Amino acid sequence: MAGPDLAADHPLDRAIALVAARADDPRCLSGATSEDYWNAVGPFGGVTAATLLNAVLLQPDRLGVPLSLTVSYAGAIRAGGFEIRVRLLRGGRTTQHWSVDLVQGPADEVMASALVACVLRRDTWGVREARPPAVAPAPESFGPRSGEFPRWLRWYREHLVHGELYRESPHSETLAWIADAPDRALDYPALAAICDAFFPRIYLRRPRPVPIATVSLNVYFHAGLAAMAAQGVQPVLAQASGQVFSEGFCDQEGRIWGAGESLLATTHQVVWYKE
Repeated sequence: MAGPDLAADHPLDRAIALVAARADDPRCLSGATSEDYWNAVGPFGGVTAATLLNAVLLQPDRLGVPLSLTVSYAGAIRAGGFEIRVRLLRGGRTTQHWSVDLVQGPADEVMASALVACVLRRDTWGVREARPPAVAPAPESFGPRSGEFPRWLRWYREHLVHGELYRESPHSETLAWIADAPDRALDYPALAAICDAFFPRIYLRRPRPVPIATVSLNVYFHAGLAAMAAQGVQPVLAQASGQVFSEGFCDQEGRIWGAGESLLATTHQVVWYKE
């Protein structure tokens, strides 16, 4: 299964690029893994989430904007081409529910799948109870995290506020300013990817690395188009912590804060780890 010719300006756009696999079927798309966003044994999970979401955003009958994204990482995606099959489960005047499968190989093995809800946002009464942590503004200039890390991290600028890796700590919270590198205006695929840009919480509690793999990732988008446009290329404040580490699995909850103290997205994931 060959991948398309990916040619866009930003590495993220190249990584999530999809083309029609069949001229008469917008529900069947093809893409290819990106060396730029490679992790230890496969693609960075955030870019997989962004690719699955992009498959829905490309649908000609897609309604409104994303509200939720649930990704199941069923197997290790192999380097090279893949196909994505999209299905509209049900739609109405306000919401749509989509199913997305990423398949590889002659047997069309499902390597990752997603459920996406898209909605029409309307002006209504509203209030936000959540408040961002009190931190100093992001520095005017900062670069990628230093050290030996997977290659996908070179495409993110990160200024760590607190939460160091590989140290025994009584908590697993991290706060960091994060932005795409080079600069790229924030959109829903980029936001979905950033929701997986946190290091696994177990690495914040223990002084040594262990094998890990994300099982399921959930993202809830709270920002409409106006909030996304206001964010532009400004860094977001990424806040994450874990709650339970037990019997080979741990969780992570996160919040992504934007300009004007807006809450752009909340996220939760479950991760397998090996002893």
